[in-house]
Amino acid sequence: MVRRKPAPVSPLPQRDGIDPVHVRLPLEGGWPTVRAYLEERYAAAGDGRIAAMLAAGEFVAPDGPVTDGTPYRPGGHVWFHREPGPPEPVVPFPVEVLYRDERIVVADKPHFLATTPRGSHATETALARLRRDLDLPRLSPAHRLDRLTAGVVLFVADPALRGAYQGLFERREAVKEYEAVARHEEAAAALLPTVVRSRIRKDRGRLDAYEEPGEPNAESRIELVGARGGLGRYRLAPRTGRTHQLRVHMNRLGLPILGDPLYPEVLAGNVPEDYRRPLQLLARSLEFTDPVGGERRRFVSGRALAAWQDPEGWAAAG
Repeated sequence: MVRRKPAPVSPLPQRDGIDPVHVRLPLEGGWPTVRAYLEERYAAAGDGRIAAMLAAGEFVAPDGPVTDGTPYRPGGHVWFHREPGPPEPVVPFPVEVLYRDERIVVADKPHFLATTPRGSHATETALARLRRDLDLPRLSPAHRLDRLTAGVVLFVADPALRGAYQGLFERREAVKEYEAVARHEEAAAALLPTVVRSRIRKDRGRLDAYEEPGEPNAESRIELVGARGGLGRYRLAPRTGRTHQLRVHMNRLGLPILGDPLYPEVLAGNVPEDYRRPLQLLARSLEFTDPVGGERRRFVSGRALAAWQDPEGWAAAG
């Protein structure tokens, strides 16, 4: 049996801050050539597409371009760049850098900008922008924020330390505090502060997450910190990090976050995003003990939630 080995360094450079696609050839399989495997794996690309890419030298192995006759070697490695898709809409807000040293970069991400490349969002992501703007091609995320959520995100500048900083979130040692704006309901407010625990599931291909019976896998502490004009300002402290967790838990309390296109109901798709009315959810602060230097670190977003800062302007934008 062939043993899996760590992937070698990619022979292809990044494009616009985006890594090339890495394909590890399966350890088991009867393909005579790399081309045969690629044509099977990427059959959806259409007849002739893989052959064209091979002819253009777009598939590259550690020892050079893959050709029509390159033999299949179990456990081998191949890289290529995805074809550029339609131009991505430019998110018209900057990524602010709160802190930077030789180990980490702490960013203040705007609403509407994905943290990392995914789906139709590639170059217009916080990671790609920071790699380009800071000339840090090996920058990687320690954790992620939803695309529609703004606030503090930690990135790792030294690849050798990525595991150490990611471990802070895996072990729940990073203390995260969020801020949200939703309706102020007397009945709901009477129950706050409270800790919401539930089992949240997010299925591939489904936009929203949902709660189901079973052992809780998500926990959030929610409290009201201010109320005016029918709106409430809420402090949210998640103990876990399930997809859309805070949005689901606020909705469960009957307090869906303002500007949320998924909760309490999924809005119709293919509607241009309204940059005037972002989701009113902000990762306000991040605190942790540095796993390398041992110092206590705390970073605070400089952003404000529009519905709380300017409720009349928010209402007019709607």
